[in-house]
Amino acid sequence: MTSTSTSTSSGIARQVVVLTGSYTPDTGGEGVGLTALRRTPEGGLRVVDAVAASGASYLAAHPTLPVVYTTHESTPGAVSAFALREDAAPTPLGAAVTSGGANPCHVSVHPGGDFLLTANYGTDTLPGTVAVHRLDGDGRLSDLTDVVEHKGSGPVAGRQEGTHAHQVLTDPAGRYILATDLGADTVFTYQLDFETGKLKPVATSQLRPGSGPRHLAFTPSGDLVLSADELSSTVTCHRYDAETGTLHELSRVPATAVADIPNQPGGIVTSDCGRYVWVTNRGADTVSAFRIAGTALEPLGEVPSGGNWPRGLASAPGHLLVANQHSGTVAVLGVRGDGTLVEAGVVVSVASVVCALTV
Repeated sequence: MTSTSTSTSSGIARQVVVLTGSYTPDTGGEGVGLTALRRTPEGGLRVVDAVAASGASYLAAHPTLPVVYTTHESTPGAVSAFALREDAAPTPLGAAVTSGGANPCHVSVHPGGDFLLTANYGTDTLPGTVAVHRLDGDGRLSDLTDVVEHKGSGPVAGRQEGTHAHQVLTDPAGRYILATDLGADTVFTYQLDFETGKLKPVATSQLRPGSGPRHLAFTPSGDLVLSADELSSTVTCHRYDAETGTLHELSRVPATAVADIPNQPGGIVTSDCGRYVWVTNRGADTVSAFRIAGTALEPLGEVPSGGNWPRGLASAPGHLLVANQHSGTVAVLGVRGDGTLVEAGVVVSVASVVCALTV
């Protein structure tokens, strides 16, 4: 699988504030792949460029280099790197490579900048996997150093007959790699060998049966981690044991107050101050705000997401960016000092958009 640039303007990298990823016609969507947006003089956003990238369902930035990585969500799956340059649109940095599984849905870069971590959701018959790629000095994808297959299942028929890795990230201390598995109701913990690029299993955290953990978000202190539980439509606060890499449930609340509508939480982010957490709700079509009060979550209300089926969520100073998949809109919500949200004042059309990344 390869990705080619369809640049329509220049000087983009200095002016881009947001990159988005979309499903493309070959992956069930109508988008181009990557879309670059920048601020307008009035304080809004406008589309300035588009770059072909099949099934670009998640984006991650390198911690020190002007490079971003995207999944290509298909079977078999692939991942690729794009360079951000001052005189051009994001351009492919080498060819796309195998993701180490089927339907990759999340990528992150280890804080050291030497490895890309990928969560492969799998299929009804193929298991979820976590893969590791070594990165070259310029951020280019190199060797596939490891693929770990998850094992397990859950009680929700049609969703949990097998494993479905949904996110892989490094804990705040940089010690452990955590992988959520929606199908197994489990967070798998690994240590990464920096010489070999291999993952060593360390622990498993079994979460509530049928919860379907999708994404985690740490507070800045690293002692708490919040989970968006897709199948139970809840948000759970866990104590994180940094010594063992395990999660221990402390409290949980419904993800939305909207009743009688099937709902699936999607993206989740915490505030820089560590006092607030926000979650998108696919079904209710809202973004919910919560205060983290000790070990409890206190609902602060929710606002419309600025579209339909809000999936991705990204933070920007004083704002949240919401990727509304079914309506094909990116909405910019305001964030007040008390963590409550202001309805979208800016909504931009981006077909089949599913994720957003500030750059």
